[in-house]
Amino acid sequence: MLKGIDPLLGPDLLRILAAMGHGDELVIVDANFPAEANARRLVRLDDVRATRAAEAILSLLPLDEYVDEPAAVMAVVGDPNAEPEVWAEFRRIAEAAHGGPVGFERVERFAFYERARRAFAIVATGERRLYGNLILTKGVL
Repeated sequence: MLKGIDPLLGPDLLRILAAMGHGDELVIVDANFPAEANARRLVRLDDVRATRAAEAILSLLPLDEYVDEPAAVMAVVGDPNAEPEVWAEFRRIAEAAHGGPVGFERVERFAFYERARRAFAIVATGERRLYGNLILTKGVL
């Protein structure tokens, strides 16, 4: 345990967050996401909701201020205008951590998978709500 660091952030995830550079992406995914098949680096938080993981991660990870949308969610298949409840939680958490508005991009399902494959790392959670997937782009301090 360390002072001032969320206990959810274990040594493997802390190392990943510290090793990421400006513009690198971290993907937080729900329990249905094919994380093992797509991750270059994988951290499992199987008993944790994606929103709780986002809260812990964003307590340390600065978002990229040089892009319009440093966060991205997977668009709902068949209804690109839908906004699952979990997205509002992601937005609230990101804006609280960032201290202001955060742009969110909607990414088509297969394009989201492709971005996840290229991401620095994937954090697999036990999130049971559908579309509980979030891409975060790291910024600078």
